[in-house]
Amino acid sequence: MTIELLLLLLALGAFVGVMAGLLGIGGGLIVVPALLFLLPISGIENEISMHIALATSLASIIVTSGSSAWNHLRLDNVDMFVIKWLMPGVVVGGFVGANLAEWIPTHYLPKVFGIIVLFLALQMLISIKRESQKTMPSNGVTMMYGAGIGVISSLAGIGGGSLSVPFLNRHGVEMRKAVGSSSVCGCVIAISGMIGFIIHGYNVENLPDYSVGYVYLPALAAIASTSMLTTRIGARLASSLPTAVLKKIFALFLIFVAGTMLL
Repeated sequence: MTIELLLLLLALGAFVGVMAGLLGIGGGLIVVPALLFLLPISGIENEISMHIALATSLASIIVTSGSSAWNHLRLDNVDMFVIKWLMPGVVVGGFVGANLAEWIPTHYLPKVFGIIVLFLALQMLISIKRESQKTMPSNGVTMMYGAGIGVISSLAGIGGGSLSVPFLNRHGVEMRKAVGSSSVCGCVIAISGMIGFIIHGYNVENLPDYSVGYVYLPALAAIASTSMLTTRIGARLASSLPTAVLKKIFALFLIFVAGTMLL
């Protein structure tokens, strides 16, 4: 790894940390596209770069979302009742998504990623002008939603904030609580998904040195070392900004990422 690449990854981690604390995302929406651009520069083959990007993103999310969740817990931005019923589903879904990724052709994964994110961006923009009056669904239905969030998140290498924040906010959870609760779920999704990618990448040939399965440890260390330091900045911003502003930032960010992946 060159000094230039290391500095880029450290800067990436710092930015990811702020966005994780602010929006309740694990950072995969930023890390996956960035690694897809940076990994080939470091000599990693295109055939395996997507799986390495997904796995390394999930591994970094464990640190980023864990740090973000801790800061949100301190600020009382987490709804523990919601966490209780989403958690079982996201654990199972995260592992299933990592297994599905192994069967989907590599060149389709960025497109699947982009379409999912674009849909969520449009949904968030629509919700800005109206406050949801829905209540949370039954416990069983909430667990099934959690499973779906886990599958898609692991498949896309994200922590699930782009899925769980709109879901929770649509069902009456205040935006700050949705962001904080999403951080907790994102950490659990990432652990489950990362384990799946490690198992499936264990005997793959041509992986770069210092890899554990598909997880590329040098990139993980660089991103995680700065992201865990900057999540507190984003968490404090999330606690001070109005809900409508948070939604606009979230939606515009999603549109940018979707456009990057689709084009």
